[in-house]
Amino acid sequence: MTRVVVPVAVLENQAVSLGLVDLLGTMDVTVMGYHVLPEQTPPDQARHQYSDRANEALADIAAEFRDAGGAADYRLVFTDDKHASVRRIADEVGARSYVIPGATGTIDRLLVSLSGDVAADRILEFVTDLVGDREIQVTLLRVGGDEGDTSLAAAQSQLAAAGIDAQTVSATASNPLDAVVAAVPDHDAIVMGEHAPSLRSFLFGDITDRVAEESVGPVLVVRRDPPASE
Repeated sequence: MTRVVVPVAVLENQAVSLGLVDLLGTMDVTVMGYHVLPEQTPPDQARHQYSDRANEALADIAAEFRDAGGAADYRLVFTDDKHASVRRIADEVGARSYVIPGATGTIDRLLVSLSGDVAADRILEFVTDLVGDREIQVTLLRVGGDEGDTSLAAAQSQLAAAGIDAQTVSATASNPLDAVVAAVPDHDAIVMGEHAPSLRSFLFGDITDRVAEESVGPVLVVRRDPPASE
């Protein structure tokens, strides 16, 4: 099955919502327990001090995901850069997506953004695997005038062929962030594509993180195609 990385601040007792566990029941999951090290703290020191407690908590979380239906394992990471660690672990386990966790109950309404410089086909394949045959309402969103590499109608047809009934929304906004944030209150979770690095993301932060800051529920980020081998 498709694999997803779920980062958890394990030593801060960060909980994973039951709604997210249920949603990812069609996925294989790698729980990435992480702890951001204070400046000048040697990783070996932290590992010696905290590993037993952290691994015990991670084993319990992984068991919850296995009970929901998929395979699940876990990794423990002591890091000074959470985002880089998420990307590294996702590469190592071959994950299609990673999660920015959020609080949610049952997830019945899923917002799928196809706006901006994203790999729409990979997003749609992920949504197909994620939803499966469950009764989850899917909304496909694109900012008006941005057709990307897949039109909304074509995306809707692709999901329909997989048995998923999706509605489409073409929003008017100056940028994808505004459009997604405006649609967030009507949905329980969000699926977005990973954007290519840009000067704007360097200055203001990645759009997926900014959407997560405005959303109570989880954001599932579908990774871009890996670079072609030289």
